[in-house]
Order: sequence, then C-alpha cells, then structure tokens
Amino acid sequence: MYKRKGKIVYYNDYLRSNYLIGLSLIENNNTRLTNGDIQQLLEPNPSLDYKYFISETFKDIYYTDEENQWLDVVVQNISRLENPYKKALAYNALFQACLVKRPFNLFHRKNLYLRLAKVSRSFGNKTTWDKPFPDHFYHFLFEVNGLVFDNRRENKALNLDVSKVEGDFDLVYIDPPYTSQTGATVDYLQFYHFLDGLSRYDDWSRHIDYRAKHRCFRKDTNSWNNPKLIRQAFKSLFERFKDSTLVVSYREDGIPSIIEIVEYLEDLGKKVIVKSLSYKYVLSSNHSAEVLIIAK
Repeated sequence: MYKRKGKIVYYNDYLRSNYLIGLSLIENNNTRLTNGDIQQLLEPNPSLDYKYFISETFKDIYYTDEENQWLDVVVQNISRLENPYKKALAYNALFQACLVKRPFNLFHRKNLYLRLAKVSRSFGNKTTWDKPFPDHFYHFLFEVNGLVFDNRRENKALNLDVSKVEGDFDLVYIDPPYTSQTGATVDYLQFYHFLDGLSRYDDWSRHIDYRAKHRCFRKDTNSWNNPKLIRQAFKSLFERFKDSTLVVSYREDGIPSIIEIVEYLEDLGKKVIVKSLSYKYVLSSNHSAEVLIIAK
C-alpha cells in the first residue's frame, strides 16, 4: 500500500520465505521473469544431476510422491537463476502454489490424508488441491510478474533480527510473534517451515527436527517466544523506534497484555489508540479479538 503511495518502504521479516516475497515485490521495482526464464523453471534440465531431498524426507507428509519429485526439480531450477529478483519472484510463485494445495494453507502437521480421503468435507477446496502443481505455479508466476511496479524509490527488503534494522522511519508497523497467557507461542516458523526449507534447499536438512512426524524446523528459542523475556523484547523494540509512529498488530489475550503494551508506549510519551475486531481462528473453536495498537 505505501509503496503504491510513493513512499520509501523497508520490509523486514524473520522468516526467509517472507523476506523473499518482500524482495520480489517491495525492493524489486522493475525486474520480471521472461518467458525463457519460466520455461527454464518448468522443465527438467537433462544436464543436471538433481537431488531428491523432498521426496526422501517428506514422503506421505504434505504432498504425493509425484508432487514431491516435481518440487525437488523446480526448486533446484529456481536456484540456477542468477538475478536475485527473478529468483525471488520464482520463489514467491512456488510458495503460493505450495500453500493453496495444503489444508488450512499450513504445514503444522502430517495430514496429506485430508487431501486424499474420499469423504465429504466442511473445509478446503478439493478442486484446488487436485489441480496439478505446474498449473498453480504457472498461474502464480504470471500473477507475481504482474505485481511488479516502480514507485521511483529505493525500497528495501531485509531478513534480520528487528534489533539490527538500521534507519529512521516515520511509521513502523509491527506484527510480532504471539504468546498466549498460558505461555503457548504461535510460532510462524512452525507453520511455514516448509517454505523456509524450500528457500534454503541445500542446507534444509540441518534445520529439521527429525523427531517430529511432520519434519518441522527445530525450535528457535529467542526472546520473542520466551514468556519470561518477551516483555523486555517489546520494551526494547518500542524504545528503538520511539521517534516513529508505531502500529502494533496483536491479539487480546497475549503476553504482555494490551494494558501492559499501552503502558510501555505511554511511558515513551506516546498517545495510544486501541482498535479491535473479533474473529475465529481457523484451527481453534475459540473466539478472540485482533487488536491494532496505534501510538503517535
């Protein structure tokens, strides 16, 4: 939105997959995939000795054998693109194709059977699940190509710990990891680890927790998913960007509480507005509220 308004936009995300999406559409102003690039991505190269890590590691977990083999080939074809923006566009399209073929658009459990079972369903879109990967990928390649535009600004995509982001900003939008009052963390990496794995195919194996049936990444312990440290993480973040307008996306039952967050911001001299919207989370029967905390 702000890029379209002609603003300089910096996008930072802890997940490498999200960073690549930002690189493809926010930092990238004018690079697009050509028809030749797309052809190179879709077809196996007979001169290459392909690895089949996905086929060997994720059998019967997320995708069929045929789909896993296709992913192995395409992700290695993407790695052969030399231009970083073209590579990011191709990853972006592949991520979208992977998501639409997943129940709940997540990689939180081993549940390929939900796609394959011949039963009536109250969720999901079997037509989308059954559409071949190449069709989805081809569609999203053209979609992301069409989203590239030049706002005549030098925008930037980053993949850093937020404490290492340099610069002064008029507005900072923050979508932090969420820890509930029970101490349970909604860890985005555990939901989307497969996409991050695709983005680091050659060293994917060293990140995997092989004890887990769904082959997720090993848990990354940091101050944002530690209930004892998360309050200080928020305070440090707010202090770092205290001269900016802050917009925090949050949920009503988190650690720290909304009251605590408002107090942290008011201690920095901010005028704070809180807006909320009720919703039901797709994987839970509980209702909660999405909260937007605006501090000027």
